Amino acid sequence: MALTDMPIEELRSYRPEVPEPPDLDDFWAGTLKAARGAATGPATYEPVTDPAPATVEVFDARFPGWAGQPVAAWLILPRGLPRPLPVVVTYIGYGGGRGLSTEHLFWSAMGYAQLVVDTRGQGHDTPDPDPVPFPQLTYGFMTRGIGHRDHYFYRRAMTDCVRAVDAVREHPDVDPERVIVSGISQGGGLALATAGLARDTVAAALIDVPFLCHYRRSAEIASEGPYPELVRYLGQHRRVDPAVVFDVLNHFDGLHFAARATAPALFSVGLMDPVCPPSTVFAAYNRWAGKRADITVWEFGDHAGGWGSQPVEQVRWLAERGLSGAR
Repeated sequence: MALTDMPIEELRSYRPEVPEPPDLDDFWAGTLKAARGAATGPATYEPVTDPAPATVEVFDARFPGWAGQPVAAWLILPRGLPRPLPVVVTYIGYGGGRGLSTEHLFWSAMGYAQLVVDTRGQGHDTPDPDPVPFPQLTYGFMTRGIGHRDHYFYRRAMTDCVRAVDAVREHPDVDPERVIVSGISQGGGLALATAGLARDTVAAALIDVPFLCHYRRSAEIASEGPYPELVRYLGQHRRVDPAVVFDVLNHFDGLHFAARATAPALFSVGLMDPVCPPSTVFAAYNRWAGKRADITVWEFGDHAGGWGSQPVEQVRWLAERGLSGAR
């Protein structure tokens, strides 16, 4: 992937005009109120003993998400450290689920609890029983339910992410004042959305190469990944008005969630990213309304950004903000 987006000097000041839907706050307030009202009980946590790592306790969690539907997660707690613990809530990239608990041991090694949230319909443990799946899942999750904002896939997925924060804050081993949301790609976009929608309960956000930002430009210039699904959908459904589709997407744009955030954030971007173009990442970063936003720029990074180097940057950044893991 060659450097085909803007020069870094232009990216640092890139603030496109993307008008918000006038009903955005009401739409999301009603959505979250309905989800919370549909819950029939608290989250549950079942101990996992196969395998049983020596350094952590693992729990198979279920919490009520969209429409009260159960969402799966792993809760991973480091052994032998003083509690309550700061917690990193992790959202997953496009097409993936929570996977195996043994894939998620970095944050516990750094002294944090971690809640790894399954993505509905994408993992193996959380179905997506949308009552009105229009259009059918032909192009991918990017276009599922795109005919109307009420049925769009990311309305349900983002609601689940906020409800994950609601749930983990009630766990007795977690410090409710030190909840950190995190994710890469789709997970980064979901972390960004959660930071904007649950701004009173999120202490910090770690947002890596985020998806779900600046949809129109993303559809126009992304050469790989989910955004081309929009191009295929609109190209083949020529009677569908693109303006209607992008109005639906505008209710789920990370630019608007960034403008509502209050916590500090650390973004990352790869300047040679063909999936989430750098300009779409900077468009969200430059709108961040929280206490502080920083960004790690990987000059020759693709969609993997800084690979394993970025978590090291995150640990240092959190420590600077008084959000170190337990020792």
